[in-house]
Parts: sequence; C-alpha cells; structure tokens
Amino acid sequence: MAGTDEDAYARRLEALQGARWKQLLDVQRPYRWNVRRLFAGRSHVLDVGCGIGRNLAHLGPVAVGVDHNAESIALARAQGLRAWTTGEWASCPDAVPGRYDGLLLAHVLEHLSQVDADAVVRTYLPYLAPDARLVAICPQERGYASDATHVRFLDLDALATAARSWGFAPRRRFSFPLPRFAGRAFTYNEFVLVADRG
Repeated sequence: MAGTDEDAYARRLEALQGARWKQLLDVQRPYRWNVRRLFAGRSHVLDVGCGIGRNLAHLGPVAVGVDHNAESIALARAQGLRAWTTGEWASCPDAVPGRYDGLLLAHVLEHLSQVDADAVVRTYLPYLAPDARLVAICPQERGYASDATHVRFLDLDALATAARSWGFAPRRRFSFPLPRFAGRAFTYNEFVLVADRG
C-alpha cells in the first residue's frame, strides 16, 4: 500500500470517489449535508488533510485545503478548488493568521500517531480565530480496516481527549450516517466530534 504522501494514494482516492455507481446514487449527499451544517455560519474553513478535495467541494468557497500529497493537491486544483501543499502553505496568500473560524480534520488523525497529530494541528492553530470550531471525523471499525495506511483507531473519547489538548471544548459527538453499531459492518460509518475553541 502506498503511503499517504505518494501519487498512488491520491489516484486510489480519485478512483474510489469517482466510481460511476457512487456518482449515479449521489452517495456523498448525506456527508455533504453533514459537513455543511456543522460549519453553518462559518466564513472561512481550513481543511487540513484535504486529500483530493471532496470536503472542499462540499463546503464551497468558504473552504481552503492543505495536504502533504502534491498529487492530491493537483487533483483538487483541477476541480477549481483552493488547495495548497504543506510546503506551499506558509507563503501562500491563504495563510493568514487568525482568519479561519473552522478547522476540519476529516479522515486524517487515524493516519497519524498522537505525537504527529499534535505537531500537525499545532502548525495550523495560529491561523484559527479565537472562536474557531473544530470538526474531527474518523472511521469506525470497518472503515478503519479498509485502509492499510491507518495506524491507530480513534473513537469519540479519543477524539474528545485530543481536542481538549489542542484547546477545544467538545460540544457534540455522534455516529454518522448510521447508528454506532453499524460501524462494524458499514465501511463509511464515521465518528464525528464537534468542538469549539476557547
């Protein structure tokens, strides 16, 4: 399995997301609705680990993405999305301290040790507004097992602990789109944590 920074990983995401049946059935509809409602009223959302831009597309012009995979960023930009590599971020025009009132970490933390996750998140904290909202999303059991690049399983308690360590107060936690028990069989069931800064 390719590492998450390799071209092959970006192409895998593209193939999974672009499957014809997924387009015909609009399987992203509930996830699109969910991420939009969680950031409703937010004017600038930073999507860290944006991949090929699925959530950037869901959120529209309020969102800017950053990812360490250059091929993923190229694919996101090809869709007309605003996205930067981690190497470009510090000098790009979107890297404005205090600008972002939303931070999205969707399917990122399970790829990182806690030490690495702390380092990644702390890199972007200066770009967040004092009242920023954090939304952290991780796969449940079946989804976790579906990707060999996953290194640790995070449930809602682990996500809440991490959020607190970064200065966010957990407000909501839930299973989506199906109840918690479905996560053992349904690949796309997710843990969702919503936390606010300050």
